[in-house]
Amino acid sequence: MNFSIGVIISTYNKPAWLEKTLWGYLNQTVRPDEIIIADDGSTDDTRRLIQSFADRLPLRHVWHEDRGFRKSRILNKAVIASTADYLIFTDQDCIPRPDFVEVHCRNARPGRYVSGGYFRLSSQISEAITKDDVDQCRVFDYKWLRHNGLPFTLKCTKLIGGRRLSALFDAITTAHDTWNGCNSSGWRADIIAANGFDERMRYGGQDREFGIRLVNNGIRPVQRRHSAVVVHLYHDRPYKTKESIDFNRGMIAQSKRTGVVATPFGIKEHNQSEQ
Repeated sequence: MNFSIGVIISTYNKPAWLEKTLWGYLNQTVRPDEIIIADDGSTDDTRRLIQSFADRLPLRHVWHEDRGFRKSRILNKAVIASTADYLIFTDQDCIPRPDFVEVHCRNARPGRYVSGGYFRLSSQISEAITKDDVDQCRVFDYKWLRHNGLPFTLKCTKLIGGRRLSALFDAITTAHDTWNGCNSSGWRADIIAANGFDERMRYGGQDREFGIRLVNNGIRPVQRRHSAVVVHLYHDRPYKTKESIDFNRGMIAQSKRTGVVATPFGIKEHNQSEQ
């Protein structure tokens, strides 16, 4: 592998979930060169947790003051702080399977980005997960999850089968290959060319607008929903409102219609406003 790898993890005041997620990065078959925690204004509990992993993972903590939902802004700060050639984006509540970073890197190619998948867990299962469950990969074991109350749905195919079967499911899935903030990756240069994330976006689909701009710039999405897998811990969504969803849908539609490749409200605007 002739490029460096970074992981950007967004977080906000959920250190117990972030800890479970970081356990997953201790077990990766391919270790990233840097892990940047993009912190949207958490309290000192999160800072102390990150410090407790400092001797085990290549962590950097990028923080700004809590002034409401500003995920796009802190992600842009994390991109600026990053040094890796290739960046994987995920969230505080997404435990990565041991081959997570490896799969993203194996599928990294010039002119494309990778759209990964997630499998949602109930509140009960999320709370019960221990470090040993992550270390022993039980949290990715369909039989173990069923034993702990997981109902069967077709989405369980993300947890069943090996590399070949996962590739088959990726080939036949009807899911859209959008940029998903909890599990997507791309080249840092392409992200900078798009001027990062639009800081006007609110909660609910804000990452998809970014993916549309990548596509407008000729970056092709590749579907790896069954190959690049995280289990998604349960959480509520206090910022998700009809107003925010409608606003974001309007922004997404505008980006599709106009073919815009770089937002004027991203990394460059952010840098200028703080000079």
